[in-house]
Amino acid sequence: MNTTNTYNLFDELDDFDLDEKGQERFVRRNPKKLPKSEQAFLHKQDDSVAGFKFTYKAARFESWWLLDSLGEFYEHQWVSDVLRRVKGGKEASVYQCRAGSAIPGGGLVAAKVYRPRMLRNLKNDAAYREGRTDLDSEGRQVINDGDLHAMAKRTAYGEELRHTSWIAYEFDTLQALREAGADVPEAYAMQKNAILMGYVGDDVGCAPTLSEISLERSEARPLFERVLRNIDILLACKRIHGDLSAYNILYWDGDITLIDFPQVVNPEGNRNAYKIFERDMERICEYFSRQGVRTDARKLAGDLWQSHGYKTRQEVDVRLLDGEDPKDRAIWQKQKSGR
Repeated sequence: MNTTNTYNLFDELDDFDLDEKGQERFVRRNPKKLPKSEQAFLHKQDDSVAGFKFTYKAARFESWWLLDSLGEFYEHQWVSDVLRRVKGGKEASVYQCRAGSAIPGGGLVAAKVYRPRMLRNLKNDAAYREGRTDLDSEGRQVINDGDLHAMAKRTAYGEELRHTSWIAYEFDTLQALREAGADVPEAYAMQKNAILMGYVGDDVGCAPTLSEISLERSEARPLFERVLRNIDILLACKRIHGDLSAYNILYWDGDITLIDFPQVVNPEGNRNAYKIFERDMERICEYFSRQGVRTDARKLAGDLWQSHGYKTRQEVDVRLLDGEDPKDRAIWQKQKSGR
């Protein structure tokens, strides 16, 4: 059974899902309804779980997926145990793990494990990938003609390569931003389907996101300025988050941590860059405006953008425009007329 078939099988049997409101729900699957060849495959995977037992009581199919995704971390002593799942999502789940001996000081670490369905969620990623080189599992640029052709043709193998490239971009971005002084988790290791990084929270659970927090007036302005500083560091590192909002910023003991970077955009080689950057700024300003901070998203976006030498007038991919927004319709009309 190849990797794509394995992904599809796990996705079919996965006991975890999200309802319409984004809340976790559990769906009981019946493996006996599978073809005998696939039942045998799953039974074989169960035997290998014995080498890496978790404190976390995962469902049968989730246990196999964790073993497959985190096995190398265990072998290289990056992790010694999986304690609990602290965050579920459509693209990835985050697990609280016990650090292995390879991490100085031990303690807790976070394993972000991408879900098989992410392969299907990448169909409209061209607006973000434009201007980026594709990366392999080692973080190196993909240069093999066969691999590049498979990615361009969207073959099953090519989709796996693109899946890996997104994860590699998140890992590479975390390392670059951490070195530059940004408030992001430390990235320890990457596998084909997971990233091991610093954990923010306590033994009970991970830190909440800003979207779950109402800030005190006295801390709202300093935290807003801290977010702007991080956005400035991103631009200096030639990156735009691409999906930045209060949902992607953790809050713990008065500090913030930016997370979720697979869709980072290159501000130099992407015609959609400023539109994406401006959208990030609007989402951040919307949140802090509700916390009592006076903001001007458009002016802040323009000032930050131009301070790094970038031009604000760019052609925008129509897939990023909202047909219900008069400003976006005006942009489309200008591009259509060539003005």
